[in-house]
Amino acid sequence: MAGSRLMGRLKLSWFDPKPPTPDECVIPRLLDRYAAETPDKIFIRFETGEAWTWAETRLKAMQTAAALQARGVGKGDIVAAWAPNSAALVRSWFGANYAGAALAPINTSFRGKLLEHAIAKCEAELLIVHPDLVERLAGLSLGAVKTLILTGEAKAAIDLDVEVLPVSALSGDTEHYTRVESDPWDSPVIIFTSGTTGPSKAVLTSYVQEWTTGKVTYGYMHGDDRMLVNLPMFHVGGIAAITAAVACGGSVALFEAFDTRRFWDIIRETESTVCSGLIGALTAFLMKEPPKPDDADNPLRMVTLAPITEDTVALAERFGFDYISGFNMTEVSGPLICAVNEQVMRSCGRVREGMECRIVDAFDNEVPHGEPGELVIRADNPWTLSHGYLGDPEATAEAWRNGWFHTGDLMRRDEEGCFFFIDRKKDAIRRRGENMSSLEIEIEVCGHPAVREAAAYGVDLPGGEQEVMVTVAPVPGATIDPRELIEYLIPRMTHFMVPRY
Repeated sequence: MAGSRLMGRLKLSWFDPKPPTPDECVIPRLLDRYAAETPDKIFIRFETGEAWTWAETRLKAMQTAAALQARGVGKGDIVAAWAPNSAALVRSWFGANYAGAALAPINTSFRGKLLEHAIAKCEAELLIVHPDLVERLAGLSLGAVKTLILTGEAKAAIDLDVEVLPVSALSGDTEHYTRVESDPWDSPVIIFTSGTTGPSKAVLTSYVQEWTTGKVTYGYMHGDDRMLVNLPMFHVGGIAAITAAVACGGSVALFEAFDTRRFWDIIRETESTVCSGLIGALTAFLMKEPPKPDDADNPLRMVTLAPITEDTVALAERFGFDYISGFNMTEVSGPLICAVNEQVMRSCGRVREGMECRIVDAFDNEVPHGEPGELVIRADNPWTLSHGYLGDPEATAEAWRNGWFHTGDLMRRDEEGCFFFIDRKKDAIRRRGENMSSLEIEIEVCGHPAVREAAAYGVDLPGGEQEVMVTVAPVPGATIDPRELIEYLIPRMTHFMVPRY
């Protein structure tokens, strides 16, 4: 049995909530272990076809650490990286950790002031960057950055007022590497929030937090599993998935992005048995692909996904895999988790062992079951949650007021202890005196066979009320008739949620 109730909290068969030892959670120690135990076993395969064994992964990490140390990087420092999922990004992460530093991967969609803000927030003197992104740096302040290291060959002249080095600068002489011992509370990565409600915040993580996130979310993974990671490494999904593979001695197939049409081919070609996640509309994308006779003939056995919908259940049955779901964000470590193959639609699960969760009002008073409020969280063990936002003490204090981490997410909890996501506090739509979830509207709209993607939002009216508006993108070759879409939605939605525009 994958999960059971214990004192009101969900106990997972694959997760022990006691604090991990340094040997269990610190990345360099884990790489050392598996490079010694299984040196010739493949640890990671890349989209390019390149593959590294555990021994090769450790060697490349140490070579990169030596190169970083030669440039003055030491314990507690931050190395910034702006690149898609790739071999260069993996060696940058592991190399920074071997040097005692943290990697700050920057979202590759950032540009302009948002990019400038992220670079400044890192206070890093060294930025590792993909050559195709370099032109976006023109005209921006690069903060403390003194050196760029390119992850590939430059395709044009680079005119920036910093030192620019080729990818070979990521490889140093291991004879000059000085061993650095990191503690479980040190930061392996600093991950930026998406910046949807203001300037992107730099989340300080710890080895304990990332290990816990990986073990809770992907702890069903074993040493003989391969994890397809196609979520970006500048988000917690990509980092936690790789961390889970490192922690159990498994392997990874790393791809730059999710590809609907190639997803099942990639699963089969890479022999991936687990996956970093099907998040949001990705399940609907796969469900709308034309059925094939061999749909269930694939090695995928288990998937972490969200939310749980009718499409989720149908997809799992069609392709023959099990699934779990839950709730997570960059600052926490899987506080809510569902049982395997949960059938309660839209459930985020129950509070897992090792966590406390409450639903509170604007003054942090707990609200009755069934009433909406903000989800707040605290952990039994230290370092299980983020210890703050880099360079932003005010935001840290605001998020952690009254001793609880405030998620900014509106939820409700039923009498059985199941939590249900409503919306981000700032994304909720208020219409005719009712607060509603943009996500729930989008899920129903995306259920229409002609709709590939949808975004729901409120259009402000005088008096503080709103009307509901949706923007839709059709599946290839389809045309969406607005009247027909509304007629489709009316019997499926509460009347006040049906879009006006």
